[in-house]
Amino acid sequence: MIRRKFLTGVVASLALTFVATTAQAGPVWDKIKKAGEVVVATEANWAPQSFINDKNELDGFDVDVAKAIAKRMGVKIKFVTPAWDIITAGNWVGRWDMHVGSMTPTKKRGEKFTFPRVYYYTPASVAVHKDSKAKSFADLDGKVIAATTSSTYELYLKKDLTIDAEGVPAFTYQLKPGEIKSLDNVNTSLDDLRLGDGVRLSAVVGSLPSFKEAQKNGYPIRVLGDPVFYEPLSVAIENGDDELAGKISDAVKAMQGDGTLSTLSKKWYGVDYSATK
Repeated sequence: MIRRKFLTGVVASLALTFVATTAQAGPVWDKIKKAGEVVVATEANWAPQSFINDKNELDGFDVDVAKAIAKRMGVKIKFVTPAWDIITAGNWVGRWDMHVGSMTPTKKRGEKFTFPRVYYYTPASVAVHKDSKAKSFADLDGKVIAATTSSTYELYLKKDLTIDAEGVPAFTYQLKPGEIKSLDNVNTSLDDLRLGDGVRLSAVVGSLPSFKEAQKNGYPIRVLGDPVFYEPLSVAIENGDDELAGKISDAVKAMQGDGTLSTLSKKWYGVDYSATK
């Protein structure tokens, strides 16, 4: 059973901790209002969060969340799918207005981004090939372990992860990889892992929902041990537009209150990851 007792009051604290310190008028929100459309960046290859479905359309939990936010803001929505490392690098220069793609708010990222409101919480786990003889994390010592480039999972493997949100349970670095393989996304990592235990990789660190989705799709993997850490996940915008941050925060708060986020989480994950319990 997923432990989600943490993060009481995290939404309020994040709003205070990560919103830009200098209030600004809202240039991005003004642009969105004038166009009648918000441009949202998200992944195209990260099921069930966001992926291209059989109709060649973006689909998934994050996609549905973004659509619901846009609806509450009273504007249409357009999606773009830049690589994760491009998104997290900042300096968007108007190419998109916000990111709805399961970003963990940290103080370091807060130098570039405002995190208006957390919309769900997820466990980070370790996947191995189903034929792996590993029974504990210690069995992976010295092995090749993969994670998505510029992700919290990569930072965890590098022993450089700090999650600054209030109430997040303490974690320890339980993995000692011999080599860290940084790849474009979790599906690329799992494609390498499915080739066989130790062929290219011995393990992947990623989100538990992604691993469950991969298992549903026939990937020969299993989850090893308990989650290695837990993370709050938020909408992100670039610093400097408090008005837009407020609009997004109000929309997500309404979705929490009316059960929309709970419904979407159960639709895509079979579990309510939207609330702390």
